[in-house]
Amino acid sequence: MTLASPLLSAIPGLRHAFFTRDGGVSGGFYGSLNGGLGSNDDPGNVAENRRRMAEQMGVSPENFLSAWQIHSPDAVLATGPWPGERPRADAIVTRAEGLAIGITAADCGPILFVDPNLRVIGAAHAGWKGALTGVLESTIEAMEELGAERSRIVAAIGPLIRQHSYEVGDEFIERFIEADTGNAVFFLPGSREGHAMFDLAGFIRMRLENAGVLMIDDIGVDTYSDERFYSYRRSVHRKEPDYGRHVHAIALARE
Repeated sequence: MTLASPLLSAIPGLRHAFFTRDGGVSGGFYGSLNGGLGSNDDPGNVAENRRRMAEQMGVSPENFLSAWQIHSPDAVLATGPWPGERPRADAIVTRAEGLAIGITAADCGPILFVDPNLRVIGAAHAGWKGALTGVLESTIEAMEELGAERSRIVAAIGPLIRQHSYEVGDEFIERFIEADTGNAVFFLPGSREGHAMFDLAGFIRMRLENAGVLMIDDIGVDTYSDERFYSYRRSVHRKEPDYGRHVHAIALARE
């Protein structure tokens, strides 16, 4: 039902999970652990799936938090259950115990963070747009505002679409090269002229390292080719009307 980061698993008082699609109640192409509040799945099924994930994380359902993701570089602070509508952001940080913070993904990169000394955690949704515009750096800065030290931060890169599955066009490539010509190293020739294969995981790792985070784990799983995971791109290629979303989460256990 879940995958784990060896680096994060070795830290006392920390819970985390990269959830697969197994263990839920949703049917059809949502089968079965769809946690996407923005999907067209039955809301009751999504609520039950999220309750099951919250239980595994050791928190109550109202303390199992995710944001309204908009592919932005924005990070928000969580101190307890959201008082109203979910904030529009792509990263959450906290130092509150008993609160699971998570991001939803179905090809984009889920990144979980912790400063184990200061007990500050973060979760970031890094698709290509968020990674390019600074969501990882924003998460680290927000953690620092809570007292974290970036040299001590441990980060884990979860299941995401990998380079051999991620073909992109000229406009995409040009956007990255215009930002930094060094980004050319993250592209390999594609199967069609004017296309290339993009290394999202490698780009994320580079951004983390450049930001001063050097303890990095990578699960190494490809969401497109591994049927245990939801994939937006795979759903498009199969002409499915919608797709499920994972919630990947991290929490500080109560001491």
